[in-house]
Amino acid sequence: MLIFQLLAFAGLAAGLYGIYLRYAETRRRALPVDKSPVKGNISHGIAYAFTTGMMPWAKESTRIHLIAYLRGIGFHIGIFAAIGTVILSPFWEWFPPLLSWTLSWVLFLGALLGAAGGLMRIAEHNLRGLSLPDDHFAVWLTTLFIAVTGLGLVNEAFVVPMYLVGAVTFTYVPLGKIRHCLYFFFSRTFFGKFFGRRGVFPHPEAVQ
Repeated sequence: MLIFQLLAFAGLAAGLYGIYLRYAETRRRALPVDKSPVKGNISHGIAYAFTTGMMPWAKESTRIHLIAYLRGIGFHIGIFAAIGTVILSPFWEWFPPLLSWTLSWVLFLGALLGAAGGLMRIAEHNLRGLSLPDDHFAVWLTTLFIAVTGLGLVNEAFVVPMYLVGAVTFTYVPLGKIRHCLYFFFSRTFFGKFFGRRGVFPHPEAVQ
């Protein structure tokens, strides 16, 4: 069991190192100079981008497709819960039964929502046309990771598969689409700086 634990944590270390390399590479890239006059507060724009600007009512796409938005939120909660559960796996025996039961159901729900997203990419015409093989692989790999982690909590037979799938998932993070967990912060910062500088976001009182 120790070997499989070390394998999973080696995958986690490899994934984190890969994300660091991606971060360093992105930071080295030159950004275009914004020569527009400053009409608003850039820091307020960035704050908006990471708070109110992420709410479902702030974006037309999520206002119209609220169920899809909630599905994505639940899926990502399942991903973060699975990562935390694997990291804390050496201490499972000290978990209160209620905590283990709650975590397992959060993970099962997250896996179900992930599978729903994977099926939507296959069945829905627009999503199918936009999806690359990496999109499909990333969704199903993370869904499997969440599901096996939930099973590992309730059945010891799935603990070793959990570590194996976890090692693959962690290692794959900087290599495939899952690395958007890093680029998300760059894109939201750029969004906030760009529109905050122009006084567009947050909306001026006259627009509100």
